[in-house]
Amino acid sequence: MMRQWPDFLKTRSRRGAVPVGRLPQTGVAAAVLLLCLALSLMVGPYGLSLRQIGGLMLAALSGRLPDGPEASVLFQIRLPRVLAAGLVGAALSAAGAAYQVTFRNPLVSPDILGVSAGAGFGAVLGILLGLPILAIQGLSFTGGMATVGLVMALAVAFGNRGEALSLILTGIAIGALAGAGTAMVKTPADPDDQLPAMTFWLLGGLAGTRTADVAFLLPALLLGAGPLILMRWRIGLLALGEEEARALGVETTRLRLVVIVCATLMTAAAVATAGTIGWVGLMVPHMARLLAGARFDRVLPLAALLGAAFMVLIDTAARSLAVTEVPLGVLTAILGAPVFLTLLARGGRRWN
Repeated sequence: MMRQWPDFLKTRSRRGAVPVGRLPQTGVAAAVLLLCLALSLMVGPYGLSLRQIGGLMLAALSGRLPDGPEASVLFQIRLPRVLAAGLVGAALSAAGAAYQVTFRNPLVSPDILGVSAGAGFGAVLGILLGLPILAIQGLSFTGGMATVGLVMALAVAFGNRGEALSLILTGIAIGALAGAGTAMVKTPADPDDQLPAMTFWLLGGLAGTRTADVAFLLPALLLGAGPLILMRWRIGLLALGEEEARALGVETTRLRLVVIVCATLMTAAAVATAGTIGWVGLMVPHMARLLAGARFDRVLPLAALLGAAFMVLIDTAARSLAVTEVPLGVLTAILGAPVFLTLLARGGRRWN
């Protein structure tokens, strides 16, 4: 499959893909995201109408701080959670798209180098130590970044200079070690208090999201996505292979390491905020490629917008389907696997 990426690029152009800048997909995806955000703000145990939301927003923008239960629900509970869901979805989807083109493999997900396993280990360790939530998130973020840093250092130490296959195999091994460490930390945990907290965190969720979480996620997303956007043309050349990309003047090893750092930063921030959420970074980039072709400069913004909309809808369903909130990781797996199989059935011929 790895050799077929260039053919897929050519196939899309032969079918009459419109030039960049005239693609309607990004604008449509942005409109869908706005609709999803509005719907999510309205839905909940305490329902809000679109008129109420608009009035409260205008009052806040004009400097008049509104009060009352509607304002408390909107600004203190629902708005931070909805924004965090959108940022998490955008981060995971953009990271997945970057990883897939970098490793020339559409089956790669954002946790391929062990970032989710390392972040999970840091989080459960923080819960075991009884740290406050901010410290747990910080330890989770540090664990995810440290795991990928270790993977990259080992791959270079083994003499492979950061080659794709070496990074993937090393990431699988280090991720397995981090998973084993998570299991060991859970063993002495208090079964009445700490162990349930660890389990629910690892399943993923945005309950209790605050404005501080949005303030943490947004800079991480901008820092990670900024270089990817600026270097999108060079990154897209990685899909042609090592020799072809180098012949076109791309330093593949250095560029791959930059992409890994940026994608890992976004993934670690998302996992530290919402826990382990699978399928989003694997499935959404495929949807973006089916809509816009395989060119990375088109896929990246479309994947981010679709991922944000998808995650907002998933989080809305998680807090609305039952009295007890459903973990996000469970819903993404239930919905992600059938959708992914459908995408394979409908678009598999394009990828071959």
